[in-house]
Amino acid sequence: MDTDTVVWTTDKVRSTFIDFFEQEPRSHTFQRSSACAPLNDPTLLFTNAGMNQFKPVFLGQVDPNSPLANVQRAVNSQKCIRAGGKHNDLEDVGRDTYHHTFFEMLGSWSFGDYFKKEAIDYAWQLLTEVYRLDPDRLYATYFQGDDALGLAPDFEARDLWLRYLPAARVIGCDVRDNFWEMGEVGPCGPCSEIHYDRIGNRDAAAFVNADDPQVIEIWNIVFIQYNREPDKLQTLPAKHIDTGMGLERLVSILQNKDSNYDIDVFQPLFAKLATHTDRGPYTGRVGTDDVDLKDTAYRAIADHARTLAFAIADGAVPNNEGRGYVLRRILRRATRYGQQILHCAPGFFATLIPVVVETFGETYPELRAAESTILEIVQEEEQAFGDMLDRGIKFFTELEGELKENKVLEISGEKAFFMYDTLGFPVDLTELMAQEAGLSVDMAGFANAMETQKTRSRQAQKTARAGNAPVLELVAEQTAWLVDQNVLPTDDGFKYKWDVQLPATVMALYGKDGFLTGDSTADQGDFVGIVLDKSSFYAEAGGQEADVGTLEFLDEAGTITGRFTVTDVQVYAGFLLHKGAVEEGSIAVDQAVNCKVDYERRRMIAPNHSMTHVLNAALRNVLGEKCDQRGSLCNNEKLRFDFAHKRAMTMLEIKAVEEFCQKSVADAQPVKSKVMSLADAQAIDGVRAVFGEVYPDPVRVIAIGDSSSVEFCGGTHLENTAEAEAFVLVEETAVAKGIRRVTAVTKDAAKRALAGGVKFQALVDKIEQLPATTSGLYKQAGSARKDLDAAFVSAVLKAELRTRLEAIQKKANDAAKKALQQRVDLVLNDVKKDVAVALEEKMQTLVLNVDIAADSKASQRVMNTVKEIAPEMAFLGVSEAESGSGGKIMAFAVVPDRLMEEFDLRADEWIRATLESCGGRGGGKPGSAQGQAQDCADVSGVMDAANAFASSKVQSKTL
Repeated sequence: MDTDTVVWTTDKVRSTFIDFFEQEPRSHTFQRSSACAPLNDPTLLFTNAGMNQFKPVFLGQVDPNSPLANVQRAVNSQKCIRAGGKHNDLEDVGRDTYHHTFFEMLGSWSFGDYFKKEAIDYAWQLLTEVYRLDPDRLYATYFQGDDALGLAPDFEARDLWLRYLPAARVIGCDVRDNFWEMGEVGPCGPCSEIHYDRIGNRDAAAFVNADDPQVIEIWNIVFIQYNREPDKLQTLPAKHIDTGMGLERLVSILQNKDSNYDIDVFQPLFAKLATHTDRGPYTGRVGTDDVDLKDTAYRAIADHARTLAFAIADGAVPNNEGRGYVLRRILRRATRYGQQILHCAPGFFATLIPVVVETFGETYPELRAAESTILEIVQEEEQAFGDMLDRGIKFFTELEGELKENKVLEISGEKAFFMYDTLGFPVDLTELMAQEAGLSVDMAGFANAMETQKTRSRQAQKTARAGNAPVLELVAEQTAWLVDQNVLPTDDGFKYKWDVQLPATVMALYGKDGFLTGDSTADQGDFVGIVLDKSSFYAEAGGQEADVGTLEFLDEAGTITGRFTVTDVQVYAGFLLHKGAVEEGSIAVDQAVNCKVDYERRRMIAPNHSMTHVLNAALRNVLGEKCDQRGSLCNNEKLRFDFAHKRAMTMLEIKAVEEFCQKSVADAQPVKSKVMSLADAQAIDGVRAVFGEVYPDPVRVIAIGDSSSVEFCGGTHLENTAEAEAFVLVEETAVAKGIRRVTAVTKDAAKRALAGGVKFQALVDKIEQLPATTSGLYKQAGSARKDLDAAFVSAVLKAELRTRLEAIQKKANDAAKKALQQRVDLVLNDVKKDVAVALEEKMQTLVLNVDIAADSKASQRVMNTVKEIAPEMAFLGVSEAESGSGGKIMAFAVVPDRLMEEFDLRADEWIRATLESCGGRGGGKPGSAQGQAQDCADVSGVMDAANAFASSKVQSKTL
């Protein structure tokens, strides 16, 4: 390979790939070099790894007005994280030289444009003529067919490769290697992989797809022809190309390195990491040569630092759910490698983040913008993991001792999975520690436990998605069928009108077994999806729930012949699918219907949606421009808004946000909508767009007031904020690290919250006016606080009232303590008198009913007083929580050493015998003990029990 004339840096390789596919005549492409588009740069459209962002295109579900609807070809260099699901490389990262959790994927696509021949030609031209790879080192694979799938070998791809390569280097492979699927369902198809032999001058065919680091796959060309459904493969109406080439692998070849980790972008990370370890620099050892796992640790840590930095910059955060849980595992794996293998001090991992930012910041500016956030999150997570690591090591140590005591030398898969799943302990660490302890791990059992959990999770997801109704969704096969039947996308412009009964015509009926054709009808009780020529229903989008309502069936005379209840509306490629059940009558294609939206419900949704826009503006006004939207929900009950923010909002901030929104309602701000070209809309000063959304062209813009809120939005809205009538923010809470959620209500719900607040405020005012010495004041305030916590009122008011109730409780508590102090002083005088009488009568034990409200500190003062004036007397006191209440009582006793030795009278036994009749419990030492009974109706009986036990030991009298 002659690359002497070109210095192939990672940046150069990336830009060359994009430039190649943007050449004429390969026009109409979109460049995408960053996975996370800034909100103010709508030209950067694609936000997910691999083909996910184009899945709607493959499935024929793209809105006809979306920019994606006209895309024929695309090219990008995309940030990818592969650490979960079907394509999970996490456990391999570090162990070899070519797996990563984070990597860049050079991708090229065709959407119904070119197919196999052109894709293979482009690949060959780019690799051999542009990058100038040695053709004699290239191998290609093709799909050799699969009887179970009913698919023949892909001889077309094979023959296309034979134009460039000898037959010995065009290799048929099975479905595991050469049939590409993203998941259990979705677009898929046979693929053709390109492999490169790093050594050369040999026949390396046997090493293709053999996991040999010297013969590596560099590019995969997927021929998207099918859609995987739960029980079959369905041929797509159009054929697509989806390719992906690992940037790091390609760079390693062009830089003549044997390892991905030897390329330019990893060296700064290794250099920084070397400053934290006493194990020496990275030397590139792998497998059995890396006996101390030092170089494995270097690779894993460097990879994981990139993953965490890019993921957090894109808005993901480590937590206990979904992708956040994966990120937390990755961070902990890196931290464990550093502390356990490289002997790095806690906190080392965070110092790698600035290195990642410096290396990639020019290409991915979002890293620089989020550097402080990334550092803060990583530092906190790293510190928390230190505590978890200690717990895991403690658990392992105890488990090791237990196993060896029982002469067992294998850790069960269940125990290993418990450490992994519950304690967050990486299984490779469990294996390593087991090896050091002379134990093994049942990895097959671990894998079974893992698969059991995944199966349970998948089934739960399916059940949640399906509910009690069949899952109805239009994908490419169905949308193409509709087009073939000359069915046009649904005209949904009527969704912005109110209180209309829109006449429409049924264009298609879709059930669990497909479209109903001919004279077939959907009858009473059938759950189906209905496509209409036009509709006044709003389909779920932008966080707003779909409209519900009914479709009335009409005969030729306009008489109602039946009804269909619409429970959900979804849009696929412009076709609105009205889902629900036939309540009465029958319905067929070409049936006339009346669309009857439940406008009363929509009138509850619209103010919530409009005020969500106001809330977004309020948050930015109070917290700053960095609190970007991370999700929303608008339905007829509430509005919910998720946003980026590092900490919980203060009560002053929440109050300011609520008042901003309430002022918008009071000011009766007009809500204006305008449809305009996407380019013109993007040019509006201050316009907001939701991260990750692809907007149609033309796009609808909603403006509230003069400048408080301008956003892209296709939802249903008010005409004026005054129609919201009221606004109350009822909750502020955390969703994940760095993501907060506020929930609010409008109209009647807000009025109820306000009324509830007035009621509670009056209650607190009343309680506040009571004297601190009022009997039961502490409990009364506590009960009100408990009711308040469960109440539906403003979060601001709730916090204010909670603070006031806490102050009341403190006031009552302080007053009670003062009163008790005074009471105890009086009680002690009586106790001294009673003890003096007992001493005169030479009593050795004394039992008293002491009025100290069952206070433990006061009981200690009583016992100290008795010991001071009668050190040789055994004493037991009984006290009710409230005199005469017949409720909680406390007993306390002190016994001198002489009586313990002479009569075997022990304070702890005396207390237990005293409280036994009331079901109470107690304990302590032979010389001093106390106990309680929660429900005692017979205090005199307790006193009798105390005397009886004492009498069984020594003679006693009761005063």
